[in-house]
Amino acid sequence: MSLLLLDTTFLIDAEHDESSLDDVIGDDDDVAVSAISVAELTVGVELSTGKRKRERQAFVDDLIAVVPVIPYDVIVVGFHADLLSAVRRAGRPRGAHDLIIAATAYATGREVVSADPRAFEALPGITLRRRRG
Repeated sequence: MSLLLLDTTFLIDAEHDESSLDDVIGDDDDVAVSAISVAELTVGVELSTGKRKRERQAFVDDLIAVVPVIPYDVIVVGFHADLLSAVRRAGRPRGAHDLIIAATAYATGREVVSADPRAFEALPGITLRRRRG
């Protein structure tokens, strides 16, 4: 069993193609999402209209009903500060939300599952889950 944190980009892909879940997540894996990913998905809901808005809202509702949401708490804050300092020292800035997701994974001992691995590569303490097969 692996502890996994699903990144927003991976979730967006999964929303469009549920088979992508099976390419990465095993039956015995323990999955979670960060609170910031839920916020990013909710922005997608708010920016949508009509049927697409209802579909996106249903996806977010289903997700948070079955997958634990890890909060941005003081423990994650400490790891976030460490990662933010590291990327600034290295001169390799990253997106603020990506660093929060990475910090959430780091704080909880989880691997990041992302459709955009470049956002998380070479971050200290961060492990990426790649597609199987």
